[in-house]
Amino acid sequence: MATSIKKIVAASLIGTTVEWYDFFLYGSAAALVFNKLFFPESDPLTGTLLAFLTYAVGFVARPLGGLVFGHFGDRIGRKSLLVVSLLTMGAATFLIGCLPTYETLGPSAALLLTALRLVQGFALGGEWGGAVLIVSEHGDSARRGFWASWPQAGAPGGNLLATGVLAALAAWQSDEAFLSWGWRVPFLLSGVLVLIGLWIRLTITESPVFQQAPPEERAPIVGVLRHHSKDVVIAIGARLAENISFYLLTVFVITYAKQSNISNSTVLNAVLISSAIHFVTIPMWGALSDRVGRRPVYLAGAAGIGVWIFAFFPLLDTGNFLAITLAVTVGLLFHGMMYGPQAAFFSELFGTRTRYTGVSIGAQLSAIVAGALAPIIAVALLREFGSSVPISAYLGVAAILTMAAVYAARETRGRDLAERIHAR
Repeated sequence: MATSIKKIVAASLIGTTVEWYDFFLYGSAAALVFNKLFFPESDPLTGTLLAFLTYAVGFVARPLGGLVFGHFGDRIGRKSLLVVSLLTMGAATFLIGCLPTYETLGPSAALLLTALRLVQGFALGGEWGGAVLIVSEHGDSARRGFWASWPQAGAPGGNLLATGVLAALAAWQSDEAFLSWGWRVPFLLSGVLVLIGLWIRLTITESPVFQQAPPEERAPIVGVLRHHSKDVVIAIGARLAENISFYLLTVFVITYAKQSNISNSTVLNAVLISSAIHFVTIPMWGALSDRVGRRPVYLAGAAGIGVWIFAFFPLLDTGNFLAITLAVTVGLLFHGMMYGPQAAFFSELFGTRTRYTGVSIGAQLSAIVAGALAPIIAVALLREFGSSVPISAYLGVAAILTMAAVYAARETRGRDLAERIHAR
């Protein structure tokens, strides 16, 4: 029996929210406490840089996860792989909450942290493609942008959960208590969230488009490289400004605020409010792309963030809560203009039996050069120049590259996802 599109959307949204909660929780903890718990012998900014290096390791594993999950997702189906990715991510996050710190294990603690971060990245690399595809392939072409954007809302949804839990703990605990044991609570809560997501995902049906498609004789990656190499490059370029901006706006902002002597609760609450608005507006941008096309909305978002980032840091420098909230909110609105249409846009680039592999490889390869390096490059630029202007220029260049990639693509709105290989 076919599952309703609303139930498919709910299953994907809850699952992606849980997975992004796990992933972003690590990034927030890296900015707040991991430098002290796992790299205590370094000066504060160097310790933060080392913590972000372990954070970046998760991105390095994402293309491998995308390749492995994409291969089997294109071979045996989307649903089974989504269950595996959720269980893998949840287990890794729960174990991070159980880790002994440098005080107990010395350097081995950081090695264990890095290993679990690799597992997180591997799981997330396989999660994203399956979540957006199972919605895209269940929905109709007229509203695909809207329906497929809901799993995308799992990113701010997960960030909302992670930041909310951390903000609550920061407000209710002393800094000493949070550093001692409070930081573990959000990681351990992941176990409960995973069980909820798992229960919902097990009740949905497989993608009808996938079930009706004839199997590929060769490995999916061969089909991607043979027929969709240009589309992979487009996906990589399209994600640059989107990925870099998101991690600057939601992860690096915490480090920048600390260096500017802005309290943790101020910046966490600002990100919390901004993420709530981001969560609500992402489907709106997806719906707009159903009306005017994927490319116009995406291009407007890339251009907007490339300009806004030069106002973003001066607003942070005021230290005013309203100004900080405005800075992050507007930045995330421009990000949503890219992220909302992205799921449908990327799904429409590839043929059915190579689609999971294609969208995963394109998206996750970009995540290494964009999301993984964004906080590291930003911290390094801040150390070197003591100014936010080079960081803004860094994102500005990325925005130009993203605009070029999206401009080079054909409009995909309305494509038939049942096509085995899309005509160019």
